[in-house]
Amino acid sequence: MKTGLLALAVGAIISTSAFAETKIGMITTLSGGGAGLGIDVRDGFMLAIAQSGRDDIEVIIEDDQQKPDIAVQLSDKMIQSEDVDIMTGIIWSNLAMAVVPSVVNQDVFYLSPNAGPSVLAGQGCHENYFNVAWQNDNLHEAAGAYANSTGYTNSFILAPNYPAGQDALNGYKRFYEGELAGELYTQLGQTDYAAEIAQIRASGADSVFFFLPGGMGISFLKQYADSGVDIPVLGPAFSFDQGILQAVGGAALGVVNTSQWNKDIDNPTNASFVESFEAEYGRLPSLYASQGFDTANLILSALETASPDDAGAFREALRAADFDSTRGDFAFGPNHHPIQTIYAREVVQEGDIFTNRILGVALEAHADAYAADCKM
Repeated sequence: MKTGLLALAVGAIISTSAFAETKIGMITTLSGGGAGLGIDVRDGFMLAIAQSGRDDIEVIIEDDQQKPDIAVQLSDKMIQSEDVDIMTGIIWSNLAMAVVPSVVNQDVFYLSPNAGPSVLAGQGCHENYFNVAWQNDNLHEAAGAYANSTGYTNSFILAPNYPAGQDALNGYKRFYEGELAGELYTQLGQTDYAAEIAQIRASGADSVFFFLPGGMGISFLKQYADSGVDIPVLGPAFSFDQGILQAVGGAALGVVNTSQWNKDIDNPTNASFVESFEAEYGRLPSLYASQGFDTANLILSALETASPDDAGAFREALRAADFDSTRGDFAFGPNHHPIQTIYAREVVQEGDIFTNRILGVALEAHADAYAADCKM
């Protein structure tokens, strides 16, 4: 892995100009069990900034340690002491709920590269809040649609008990047309799933849908494979993403998961992103890296038109989404959440690398279920 500009330390301040005109505050998870997600968002974001060649942008990066109180403290510092214009970076929905409302109500823009809690898409929407990834339910809704197309009629579903986990199961149930063999919430950060796997084994399910991001998904998949339970599993990309797959290995082969991005989406921006990310960091990009990259490029496109100091003009420039996304076509709905295609992917092995390939479209031009509740 390289150790130059893009290999950033926690608490780094990156600027190529002594008089940066735009300050961006990034609070993300860079330590602990969720660090891989935050590192990928950071690296994708900073790759786009470096490729832009701009010398008028300063990025201040801090580690939230996956703790809401730390995230709030860092946010207050960035706004009150660092005078940032834009904030980004949060991975976890419980941290987003602790930070985002305060940020946007202080006339600072927040662009989410990951967390998309339903409250912020609906009644809690705000003109200064944009989500560049998805609303939390979206990939789970696509999994429910895929389950229908596959003929599953009795799914056992599970997720951690926090806002994104609740959105996950609600999203799956919104599109899934069959019965539920079981539904349960695990502890956030849980690593032992013996009890849950025993319930699955006894449930009579014909399929298992789970949302367990980061280290939780690694633990579950390994234990599930070792258990001998042969009920097929499916889920969102968060449980089968590039960083997770190397740790899980062959236990994930053949599993279908849903994502709005994959490395084999056929457009020039995505091809260049995958090549340049691997060259810079020595690893394949993940879903999270693509979201960080797209978030930075959206900001860069808006800065070509307006400064954040002119909030109205900058907001309109963000809404226009006039940038080349790794996903291809990209547009915001009325609540500043993406309208986008979500794919079904299959875990495969390419040489020594476990990765995903696209099987087909699960949901096309898909918007979230909460936009009607947004009264901007």
